[in-house]
This record gives sequence, C-alpha cells and structure tokens, in this order.
Amino acid sequence: MKRASLFLAMLAVLAVLAVTACGGGGGEKVNVAEVTSKPKVYVGSDRCKSCHLEHFDSWMMTLHSRMLGDARKDKDVIIADLNPDVIRADLAKLQNLKVKPEDFYIPKPEEVLYTIGSQWKQRYVVEKNGMLVIAPIQYNSDTGRWVNYNEATWDKSSWILKCGGCHATGVDLAKNTFEPSVGCEACHGPGSWHTALPKAQVFDKRATIVNPAKLTSGVAAQICGSCHNRGKATKNDKAEWPVGYLPGKALETYFKSTSFAGGDAQHLYGNEFSKAHHQQYIDWKQSKHFAEGVMCTSCHYVHELGIGKTRFQTRESGSKQCLSCHTRTNSNQAHAIHSFGNCLGCHMPRVVTSAESGDLHSHVFKTLLPKETLKDPKIPNSCVKCHHHAKDDLATLQQKYDALAQLPRPQGKVIDSVDMIKAGN
Repeated sequence: MKRASLFLAMLAVLAVLAVTACGGGGGEKVNVAEVTSKPKVYVGSDRCKSCHLEHFDSWMMTLHSRMLGDARKDKDVIIADLNPDVIRADLAKLQNLKVKPEDFYIPKPEEVLYTIGSQWKQRYVVEKNGMLVIAPIQYNSDTGRWVNYNEATWDKSSWILKCGGCHATGVDLAKNTFEPSVGCEACHGPGSWHTALPKAQVFDKRATIVNPAKLTSGVAAQICGSCHNRGKATKNDKAEWPVGYLPGKALETYFKSTSFAGGDAQHLYGNEFSKAHHQQYIDWKQSKHFAEGVMCTSCHYVHELGIGKTRFQTRESGSKQCLSCHTRTNSNQAHAIHSFGNCLGCHMPRVVTSAESGDLHSHVFKTLLPKETLKDPKIPNSCVKCHHHAKDDLATLQQKYDALAQLPRPQGKVIDSVDMIKAGN
C-alpha cells in the first residue's frame, strides 16, 4: 500500500514538473490579455526544448542548428587547423588576389568568436574595431583547401548587417544581441508569449506562436525565402537580410531579391538562374514547382530524427525524390538515351557555387540546353555539366538533342475514319 502511495506521489510531482516546465504557473490559469499586452520577444531555443524535446532533437540534426558555432563555448566547432603556413601556401596557389598571401590576416583560434557553416565551407567571425566581421580566409570542406574571402574589405563590412539575420536568430541591431544559428524562433517567431502560458491553456498557447504548417503554403514558403535568398532589406538601407520580417508576414514588404536584370551579374546568370549560394528561393520562384504549388517542404524536411538521406536534407535521396511525384510514363525523346533515370543531372544541374564550382543544384527545375550557352557563353548547360559530355561540341550536342526531341513519325498506311469504313468506302 505504501509503495502504491509513493508511486502516485511521484507521478503527481512529475506532472507538476511537466506543467511548470511547459509554461509555468503550476497549472494556474494565466491572464492572456496581460501576457499579450507585453512586447513579444525572443526566448531562445533552449526554452523550447523543455516541452518540444523531440522537435528540438530533430532540429539539432539539421544544418539550421549548425549554421553558427559559438567558438567561445566550444573550440571544436572550428573544423580545420588555422595553421598560417598551410593557409598561406594554399592562398599562394590562387590568382588575382587583392592582398599578398603573406599580408593576409589569419585569426588565431582564440580570436575566433563564431564559425559559419561546416558542410561545404567554414568562415570565421572575429571582432575588429568593436565590430563583428568575417576573417578573409575560408576553408572549403569538400576539397580541404583554403581560399580567400573579401580580403580587401573584410574588416570594413559588418557581419551582423550583411549576414547576421540569417545565421542567427532574433538579431537586435541596436543591442547587437542574437541567438547563434537558425533557432526555433527563426521559423516560429518570438516565443515569449507562448512560454508564458501554461500547457493547460492549450488553445490560447497555440495562438501565441506561428506554426508554418498551418499557414497558407505560399506564406510558409516565404519563411524559407527570408534567408534562402539574396538581396536588400527594405527597412534598413545597409542590411542584406529582411530586417523586421517575422514568420507569417509578406516577405516582399521587408526584402527585395536581387536579379540579373537589376544589375547583379555577380550572383546570377543572364537567364536569371542563380550561380551563388543561398538563392534557392530566387530559382524556385521561376519554376513550374512554384506555379503548381510544390513547396520547399514538399522535398525538404525541417525536423527529422536520425541521419538524413542526403546532405541537402531531402526526404528521399537523389532522383527518388523526383520520382515520388513524377511517375515516368514514357521513354521518348531525351529520356530515351538517359535510361539511368538521373532527373537531377538534367533538370537540376550543378551550376551553383557555395564553396567550389558546381557544388549546389539549380532550383529552377529546368534543363539548361546547349543552345543557352551558345547564345551566352557565360551560361552553363546541363549537358556539359555531365562528365560524359564535358568536352563535346555544343552545336553538335544541340543538334543531337533536337533530333531526340522529335517524336517519331507514324509508320504504315493511313487508316480511314470509322464513318468511312462503315459506309463501305
């Protein structure tokens, strides 16, 4: 009997702890009007995990959680050896540097405050003259080499203004504060009202946080587009991220995407396809997927426990992702010779650069034909991005494609109409 009583008492304590951890108040009803009369502020991802542990753990498996590493707390976030001799030797192999390799600033490990990325490359945030800036060196993870990064202007460009809003969460430009990495509130909005309410007030609590899954899909995609994009803020003339934007709002009110037509030949090809990283939203907006309502989350997951199938965080690996929607109905035209069924190779060519040339896929979901390169040699095409065609003559390749794109003419005798046959003619 005593054992049963003790067990029940323990359950009661655990229940109280659970309720208090998920909003406080010990189960007592909280005045919603009073809570929501206060400014809504960011509370940090650690507050979210007390109630949403499974989602927190799955978020920890994503690139979002690793976007910005705090090197002051953990030096192991620096993935490469900051050896000046090795770095300068790699820099010496590069052409057109604006600073001599021996004159490059190379941070010591203890000078690195934050690391940016690790998947494709890593950059290093340091403090210079009271401003957070990115050091002029970059480590390319896939190739293991060091390259330059804005070596002539690195100490004059504010990281928090240029990049901070998409590498950190809840950036306050006035106070210079933020949560490192793309945290929960980057997609769900500031959580102070949500965390102030007890779990028992479930409906009031739900109404105080943004759930992208419950937004209209177009507005939800703009959350992704607030960072997988490139352009200028409309509310701050120096920022290159959407200052003031919150999940659920219309992105274009706060941000104007760049374009080749608008003069940006550095980051886009002449046909408006992206050639630089974090521009997937610009590509997608030009695609049939956008027109037909196929959204970012149709292919990519944002929360998933376990190791992802690809480093691009897609739901399926490679062309299996495409074939989960696109049933192959024929083997005509160009598909007739590409029997290996590599959808990505033609429809998502690797024409985008993050660290090394072609390490990212286009997201326009359109085959780039040789005729595009013949028209503008600066525009690559899907055919030569495949090693098999890398050295082929473009005009010949286009002729072959045109021949394949012709459906075969019907063979044999022309059959009379049914009415003519019935009439005995």
